[in-house]
Amino acid sequence: MKDLSPRPDLWSLDPDVLHLNHGSYGAVPRRTQELLARLRAETEANPMLWFRSVADRLTTSRLELARFLGTDPAGFALVPNASAGVTAALAAIPIPPGSRIVLTDHIYGAVRYAAERVARARGAEVVVVEVPLEADDDSVVAAIGAALNERTAALIVDQISSGTAMVFPIARLVEACDGIPVIVDGAHAPALLDDPAGDGADFWTGNFHKWPAAPRATAGLVVAEKWRAATLPLIVSWSEYDERLPERFDMQGTFDYAAWIAAPESLRVLADLDWPARRPQLTALVEHGAQLLAKAFGTDLPDVVHPAATMRLVEIPFNGRKSSDAGEAFKIRVSRELKAEITLTGFDERTFVRLSAHAYNSLRDYELLASRLPTLF
Repeated sequence: MKDLSPRPDLWSLDPDVLHLNHGSYGAVPRRTQELLARLRAETEANPMLWFRSVADRLTTSRLELARFLGTDPAGFALVPNASAGVTAALAAIPIPPGSRIVLTDHIYGAVRYAAERVARARGAEVVVVEVPLEADDDSVVAAIGAALNERTAALIVDQISSGTAMVFPIARLVEACDGIPVIVDGAHAPALLDDPAGDGADFWTGNFHKWPAAPRATAGLVVAEKWRAATLPLIVSWSEYDERLPERFDMQGTFDYAAWIAAPESLRVLADLDWPARRPQLTALVEHGAQLLAKAFGTDLPDVVHPAATMRLVEIPFNGRKSSDAGEAFKIRVSRELKAEITLTGFDERTFVRLSAHAYNSLRDYELLASRLPTLF
């Protein structure tokens, strides 16, 4: 049996800091960093040679990432992040004047802004469905289903919501849409859900820089066959008009392709960590950590029916300081005074710390946060 103890040795993280927010920017293993550095050195040693060889390397990487997701490689393209994937999907879907783009109040802020931009440009409207934090799958499907009608041009829905760490019933929502295009923001899904792109959505997009720990600016877009011809990259480049879906997304001018090529190395690190066995261990760890922090604050953990495997919410008494500026200032203070990296999220007039757990975390991290964080209130 493999050793499932914490592995801080695999990372370059500052050991004097409590790193409890992997869900935002991730952390790249040393092995992947070393490969990334070699690839970038190779780029600079002979840029012409590098760009002549990059297409074949991208194909190899893309196929490996598609295999990790368990998806059809002919419908899988590389993109910088999930927000870029959602934007490309919105550009491919007919959204006529007077139509509606439906999303929920759990949606990631940048995705909502993308929907609002498209709606303004096309004379459509954005409809936000309220979904209670404690809603079960039946309630989620009923609430979203009630907002769908003949004017609905698209549904955009989180697979795992960023702010509330809640898993949505994607397969059931696709069925409820009955032909209405569904765009799934699966930013947190790779490595947390098995077969994340397999629920039949028209578009699925997810980040590899979060739980798979790949270099940042590495994500994927999965497109159903009926939409592949219409789905174009956000940057018009040389390969756009004479290539199939994956290849037309590969070559985006003088992009830094080293991150995309190095990304599969992080998948091999996950395999060495025995990720299928480690993930439930991390679930137990973050659950225990959340209970410690909730006890320290005297709050109850929210009753999220399907929480994300490695993230938990803990409500904190933020004393009415609900603005984003106040939240950012508080996180900076926590970083400076407590040597801890956390994130705050707000939902339904409540403020939460969203805890994360990855292979470098131990129970001691959460014990220290529980003892330190209440001192700032």
